[in-house]
Amino acid sequence: MEIAVLPLSPCSKDSRKIYQEWFSYTDSDGDGRITANDAIKFFAMSNLSKQDLKLVWSIADSKRQGFLGVPEFITAMQLVSLAQAGQTISPELLNSEFNWENIKPPKMEGLQEKIEEKVARRDRIKSSERQLNDVKQLQPTQISPWFTSSLKSAEKVPSNSVTSIIDGLKTLYSQKLKPLEATYLFNDFVSPALTNSDFDAKPMVMLLGQYSTGKTTFIRHMLKTSYPGAHIGPEPTTENFVVIMSGPDERSIPGHTIAVQADMPFSGLTAYGSAFLSKFECSQMPHPLLEHITFVDSPGVLSGEKQRTQRSYDFTGVTSWFAAKCDLILLLFDPYKLDISDEFKGVIFSLRGHDDKIRVVFNKADQVDTQQLMRVYGALMWSLGKVLNTPEVTRVYIGSFHDKPLSDSSAGPIGRELFKKEQDDLLADLKDIPKKACDRRVNEFVKRARAAKIHAYIISHLRKEMPSVVGKSKAQQRLMDNLEDEFGKVRREFHLPIGDFPNVEHFREVLKGYNMDKFEKLKPKMIQAVDDMLAYDIPELLKNFKNPYD
Repeated sequence: MEIAVLPLSPCSKDSRKIYQEWFSYTDSDGDGRITANDAIKFFAMSNLSKQDLKLVWSIADSKRQGFLGVPEFITAMQLVSLAQAGQTISPELLNSEFNWENIKPPKMEGLQEKIEEKVARRDRIKSSERQLNDVKQLQPTQISPWFTSSLKSAEKVPSNSVTSIIDGLKTLYSQKLKPLEATYLFNDFVSPALTNSDFDAKPMVMLLGQYSTGKTTFIRHMLKTSYPGAHIGPEPTTENFVVIMSGPDERSIPGHTIAVQADMPFSGLTAYGSAFLSKFECSQMPHPLLEHITFVDSPGVLSGEKQRTQRSYDFTGVTSWFAAKCDLILLLFDPYKLDISDEFKGVIFSLRGHDDKIRVVFNKADQVDTQQLMRVYGALMWSLGKVLNTPEVTRVYIGSFHDKPLSDSSAGPIGRELFKKEQDDLLADLKDIPKKACDRRVNEFVKRARAAKIHAYIISHLRKEMPSVVGKSKAQQRLMDNLEDEFGKVRREFHLPIGDFPNVEHFREVLKGYNMDKFEKLKPKMIQAVDDMLAYDIPELLKNFKNPYD
């Protein structure tokens, strides 16, 4: 089954030319985006009801970006035209067999006169500028300093105004959170600094599981085709972390190359060294689904100490890095691989803090009959219960995600109906990812801010506990040995939740490379800036950039 994505409705060349002219008129900043404020004024000329315009905006801005590009603007105009003709507007309309090319542009009252007035005004300004330039060239010494100053101030200044939730998060990160992270070495201990590409990246779905549990086949099933570099077999075939994303043509890009590209959100992976980057690649291909979602295929998790030590890089660390970036994590099992190895256990532990993203998929369920399915399902739940260590029952999706007919050994019509319902539930989760991407970005940003704040408290506390003159090495060793107690002191002093504190062992390991007396003391202004961001700035951002017709 395919994930339904929002299609871009086609239109005739004449209509596209008109829409492009309207878009240029409405785009007040000239940045290729129509913001909510601009849209309200422009859409009002259609004389539709506020309720209809609210629905038009909601459908066109399905990604909750807070602005419309040219394709979304054309879709909005076509919906306005249909609404004016008495057609009922709904998201399902875009997926219907509708002849979009025959839809004429809507009637926008007074629009043509305003466009002509704007063009005339622009021509007058250009004429005046040419005359001023002529004067300046003919009489450069006679122009007053006041006059030249006024000319300079008339130059257009690039707009830095916030036009969407994502833009707002970028600004807040740069102004308030990033200085705190840099001051207290958060990027060395916890997570590399964020870049613009991290905010702009498409939603990612990571697949984890032992070899031959169907991770690559699952991706092929979703794409309905193979992708460059895909290998499928009963043995461990995927030895690399492979990112499958949209691109102009089919090609594979080596990890060293993709990690240094500024427009890709993978620069943080350079921290895992060349050993990992040689096992990392990006597979690009043109595909409508990949316009909305990026998949991350991972090597099969191994079992046994011998195989685990053959990794030339920190496998658990890499999965943890991807888990922080991903919007959904799929743990795949099959009826013949229900045991959870040491490495798999470590991987699952590394996903803590991202429990809301985890989905368990019991794949290849059509390879066993009803009685066997009941038994292996119980065994899987028992294994997961020991590792996940939560009182809640984990949701497990049962199905067979491949393009072949279901095996005859599956539980007949009952099994087929069960598998279909389970697959529909999982696909509904996947289908919602692009719609919830903006909400996920906000959620991850808030989690990062809380973690950075607690990290700053810990670092400044360790600095405060260090002596000023002698006995520094002994004091540092004592603090490292009793790190859990020091965390407790910080928690009690600042009334912080214990669940937000970092892993003690990991923190201690990183701490070995630093001198605590070099750490910064607590700077309350920085902490207050982050508190204000969480309490006021982000709620205000969400309030300002929801549907403008709410």
